Amino acid sequence: MKLNWPLMKNNITRSDLDALIKFLMGNPILTQSENVREFESEWSEWLGVKYSVFVNSGSSANLISIAALKQIVGSGGEIIVPALTWVSDISSVLFCGFTPKFVDVNPKTLGMDDEQVIDKLTPNTRAVFLTHAQGFNGLTDRLLDTLKARNIPLIEDVCESHGAEFRKNKLGSFGWVSNFSFYYAHHMSTIEGGMVCTDSEEVYQICRMLRSHGMVREMTNEKLNESYVNENPELNPDFIFAFPAYNMRNTELGAVLGRSQLARLDANNGKRRRNFKLFLELLDPTKYQTEFDLNGSCNYAFNLILKRPDHEFCNRVMAALDEHGVEFRRGSAGGGNQLRQPYLRGVVGENEFKNFPVVEHIHFFGLYLGNYPDLTGEKIKALCGILNKID
Repeated sequence: MKLNWPLMKNNITRSDLDALIKFLMGNPILTQSENVREFESEWSEWLGVKYSVFVNSGSSANLISIAALKQIVGSGGEIIVPALTWVSDISSVLFCGFTPKFVDVNPKTLGMDDEQVIDKLTPNTRAVFLTHAQGFNGLTDRLLDTLKARNIPLIEDVCESHGAEFRKNKLGSFGWVSNFSFYYAHHMSTIEGGMVCTDSEEVYQICRMLRSHGMVREMTNEKLNESYVNENPELNPDFIFAFPAYNMRNTELGAVLGRSQLARLDANNGKRRRNFKLFLELLDPTKYQTEFDLNGSCNYAFNLILKRPDHEFCNRVMAALDEHGVEFRRGSAGGGNQLRQPYLRGVVGENEFKNFPVVEHIHFFGLYLGNYPDLTGEKIKALCGILNKID
């Protein structure tokens, strides 16, 4: 029986297209303008933060966040990161002149092990860059209290966890800055897009400039703008570039889609939560990991992690998924253990990947499958029946 279960589904619906068509019929400005500003405002209100900056991808949001940190604290020093994350988190750290310090993850949340994070904090730590992987909350009271006491910035990567919560507040509202992705397969989509969020006006103004070539005119703080103009009287006030940067702007088209999708995000998240809970309830706990911490989670993927390291069993599982038309990815978030990737050769020791046993297990024996709002209970039951019969 073919389940025809793709890894990703396009989140764009007829209502989104209608909103886009209506917008285009007005002969509008297509580059960032009023809808971008409105989307940023609506997103900030939904998330519970003061400021948001809409960009062209979650990876750009990662890079702008670390670049903003560099503008404030200077380059050099260490940023603590998980071994299980997306490549752009680590790339951003490297591009901006910081050194990544890796930690293993908690198997119940796929987020950084807070004890390991705290153990690796030093006077040279510039930030903790935490990934909320695939809808799980990666925060703990102990971690937040420690970072606050030591005045170390927390950067939250929430690209895979829109709407997940900790202490009944949304992830992305706790950090010094946070990042979101609106890639087409995530909780909501602008096709490609991302958001940088913060409660700090200083960070907000820097991120606005970083998004658009470093241009001073992008700031909304008139006093800061005037200070740059007065310090550079020989320059055209419209073309003062505060620091090296790129064009990471999004468009009015993306913002229209984002505003349309945001209106139904909470309802869709509720469906994803129910799907994942049913999946774990039906899965054989002697063969697969089912003891995830679902408190506050909102998962856009089904995590299928073998209970024990068994290559032959894993091969049979993958063969069964292929046979029944279920698309999957091995290694879970980001392709598994980042320390095995060629881009980190020369950055970390040759065999350092062996020091992260939880991520190593996920690398070889962890899969993820798609979880989208229109999945039916019958289809989830059929999938679990197939998986549970594999010996």
